[in-house]
Amino acid sequence: MMRKRGAVHDPDPPFRPVRRRQGYLPLEDLGVIGDGSTAALVGLDGSIAWMCLPRFDSDPLFCGLLDRARGGHFTVTPEDLVEARQRYEPDTGVLITEMRTATGLVRVTDALTVRPGADLSDDLPAGRHELVRSAVVLSGHVRLQVTVEPRGGCAAQTLFSGLQLRPSRRPDLRLHLRSNHPLTGLHSIHDLRQGEHLDLVLSWGRFHRHHRFEAEATLADTAQAWRRWMKHFHYSGPQEALVRRAAITLKVCDDWANGALVAALTSSLPAPVGGVRNWDYRYAWIRDAAYAVFALRRIGFTGEADAFLGWVLDAVEQSRSPRIMYNLDGGPVPDEIEDTELEGYRRSAPVRWGNGAADQRQHDVYGEILDCADQWLRTDQWLRSGRQVQPALWAGLAGLADAAEQAWRQPDQGIWEVRSDGRVFTYSAAMCQVALDRAAAIGERLGLPGPTTSWRASADRLRRLILEESWDEDAQTLSAHLDGGGVLDASLLALPLRHVVPAGHPRMTATTAAIAERLSAGDGLLFRYLHEESPDGLPGDEGAFVLCSFWLADNLAAQGRIDEAEELYTSLCARTSPLGLLPEQIDPTTGDFMGNFPQAFSHIGIIASGVNLARAKPGART
Repeated sequence: MMRKRGAVHDPDPPFRPVRRRQGYLPLEDLGVIGDGSTAALVGLDGSIAWMCLPRFDSDPLFCGLLDRARGGHFTVTPEDLVEARQRYEPDTGVLITEMRTATGLVRVTDALTVRPGADLSDDLPAGRHELVRSAVVLSGHVRLQVTVEPRGGCAAQTLFSGLQLRPSRRPDLRLHLRSNHPLTGLHSIHDLRQGEHLDLVLSWGRFHRHHRFEAEATLADTAQAWRRWMKHFHYSGPQEALVRRAAITLKVCDDWANGALVAALTSSLPAPVGGVRNWDYRYAWIRDAAYAVFALRRIGFTGEADAFLGWVLDAVEQSRSPRIMYNLDGGPVPDEIEDTELEGYRRSAPVRWGNGAADQRQHDVYGEILDCADQWLRTDQWLRSGRQVQPALWAGLAGLADAAEQAWRQPDQGIWEVRSDGRVFTYSAAMCQVALDRAAAIGERLGLPGPTTSWRASADRLRRLILEESWDEDAQTLSAHLDGGGVLDASLLALPLRHVVPAGHPRMTATTAAIAERLSAGDGLLFRYLHEESPDGLPGDEGAFVLCSFWLADNLAAQGRIDEAEELYTSLCARTSPLGLLPEQIDPTTGDFMGNFPQAFSHIGIIASGVNLARAKPGART
């Protein structure tokens, strides 16, 4: 059942009742704001029930999203709330929530702010380390409740400039809450009439108590910085408003100072509710980040690809061999632990911090890095610079190609990070082929030393082997594993996207048809794989994985089935929240969002499939 939602950037979205399930807002009713080092989720009811400080992968200050009673929140909401709506300031990460009561209408503008004149493409921190929440009564009068409740409680000391806060669980944080109205403590009520403002600024790190209190100007500076960044946006294709929003969402997931990019902003949001597939996604997966910077580069944002390549090569050098994921500093991801104090979103435990997949073997990392390097070394910016590839850089890239030439024969846990015994996954072997192909291309194009002839020959052999050994004649499909067997996996749809197998190859078109039929979750949605055919070491099923459906649209477009591709793409875009956001997965029976949110992978699909559709149409310029 496809649930259609409001239009992105609707200047006058409809009000709707604030609904809860087991005491929690649906994920569809959350907006996101960020400043390049952390992010916050803002609810339709004016609550912030998720924010980690000082960065994405820190312990959360507020995590009421994972336990409404004990997780903590920062809420600005009117008494007797009846209905609400949300929208973004166009082309920005500044969020507006309007809430109506029987007596009045109040607008709250939220942003994690940036410094005046900040350039979001710089490799310097742009954030001011502060959250601004600015409320104004648009009509009538309201009693506005303000509650600041970090997880575990908080001591508050009244200062002339506001409140100094010391969270019990986070003694490392120095927090300062300022307001243009007197604050009587961590909970206060403010009677406001039409035209009256309540401005709140929560600061951390260095104190801002002596800064001028100018919430309106700070919000304007932040909006201006976002719009300057969006001037680089270049796209002419379907669903432009949604593609613009997807670009901003990916930028919110980006660590602007070092080039890493988190897979999602949250931890432990279940897929499905009641299951155990609750993971911490607040780290930088090489695969996810590479896909993201590819997508951003295709719509004009080249700086992010440059920054990511530098970050990932430094991380690989530091770890001596590529890992599948890193923390934002390029170091190891914390061990996975379960937090038994929190009940989980909609009472769906366990809540996990850290990620146990960090030590898995996944051979696709070689191809991701080398593909990113190849695209970076093809850009006009690089070619115009006249720079040479430094010997140390080339030695590192060549070493990855040599490793891929050996690795593809060995079992791994694959793109989906199964927690069962490893297999020789077709996708992993294909990405090793990508590594060899791109290393050969870089060496040939730039005349660099190395065994480029051998890499080219190995890449060609591996491509043929993938087509032959993963093919199952009886099932008429490529298989998830190189030993065939006809087991399907939606990751096979990525083979044409990475130029391993042409989309129009008869075996690829047959595979596309098989996936569309056998992995269908209905209404254009796809499962990643069928658990009864591909046990992954975990109990229970899951929802439809959003990115896989975008991959299907890409294959249809590349096969010349433009109308079908566009119809599928349009239906997927209609599934976004009223703010243009998507989760990792969707419940195919209800259309509800599942899994961590917002998910970078899903927004990559919005951008990449839009670009691919625009280029596939007759007469399109490539």
